[in-house]
Amino acid sequence: MAGKHDPQQKNPIRVGIADKSPLMQTALRTLLSEDRRFKVAGASSTAEEFLDRTSNGGMDVAIVGWVIAPGDARFILDHLRTRPNAPRIVVYTGIESETVPAHVMAHGGAAFVSKNEQPEYLLDTVAEVARGRMVFPYLDVSRINASPLSTLTKRELEILSSLAAGRTNKEIAAEKGVSTNTVKYHVRNLFEKLGVNNRGQAIALYLKA
Repeated sequence: MAGKHDPQQKNPIRVGIADKSPLMQTALRTLLSEDRRFKVAGASSTAEEFLDRTSNGGMDVAIVGWVIAPGDARFILDHLRTRPNAPRIVVYTGIESETVPAHVMAHGGAAFVSKNEQPEYLLDTVAEVARGRMVFPYLDVSRINASPLSTLTKRELEILSSLAAGRTNKEIAAEKGVSTNTVKYHVRNLFEKLGVNNRGQAIALYLKA
């Protein structure tokens, strides 16, 4: 129930918001601010803006829309995998697809909530995630473990996510503060692991897996 208070919770849960819709950002801000368990830690309209905002470590949990530039929430999830003290991610979306919750779990998300659920369910899910729990609908975990992406390192998955978002090797290198040769090295490794010959095939596999 919204507004309930845990007497053992001394500090509010710092919750970030990342959604392409200003209207949804406003709605989530209002919903969170009316519950004493939470403190809004800022809102972002793009994945890159959100990742910049998380760099200061002032966020415990984030509510993220699935469709968000430059692609979808996988871009955020994959880039947070290599960051210490990254916020735990709750993907909140109106997309009705059995594959999306599986993608969220496979890429390191902490929870999936459909917009068809009551707002109180979202708030309680955020609270559960802040306690270290995962909240998902029923998923066939064997399918997730069978994904070829499971063979990639965190860095390789992060780079593949950037490739899927349209980044060039040069742009990825500048973003990560490494040389283009280092990026090329990771790209070659992930191609070999995925059994593909070019970035088009790698991206197609990434978006499908």
